[in-house]
Amino acid sequence: MAETPVGQRTLLGFDFGTQRIGVAVGQEVTAQARALTTLRAVKHKPDWEGISRLIEEWQPDLLVVGLPLHLDGNEQDMTRAAQRFANQLNGRYRLKVELMDERLTSDEAESLLTASGASVFQDKAQVDMIAAQLILQSWMELQQNT
Repeated sequence: MAETPVGQRTLLGFDFGTQRIGVAVGQEVTAQARALTTLRAVKHKPDWEGISRLIEEWQPDLLVVGLPLHLDGNEQDMTRAAQRFANQLNGRYRLKVELMDERLTSDEAESLLTASGASVFQDKAQVDMIAAQLILQSWMELQQNT
């Protein structure tokens, strides 16, 4: 199968967490990402069945996983967990996986939800999928600027 040219790829973005994983979809041709869904962990493991359904439905060419770092850029415990998740995605689906600095995306997602009148305390799943959208959008913008 021919590889989709850069600039025309479909992307899935992930905001990895141990309880929930926010997911977003994006198209390079429009340079736009949108929140898609949030998957709940199954026995403290990613919902691989849910991820497989999304991969099958969207047929992405590339996956982007948010990389949690401390504000000073140093790694934290979740950094290694997100890297492990990215490696598992690559191993299971044989798709290229990119990591994207996700510092402050959850805070930004909460601010966007609060501004829209939603309660971030009642809808953490919404925060996670908006964070995934922000991660993916940031990755696409970074690619356009390089």
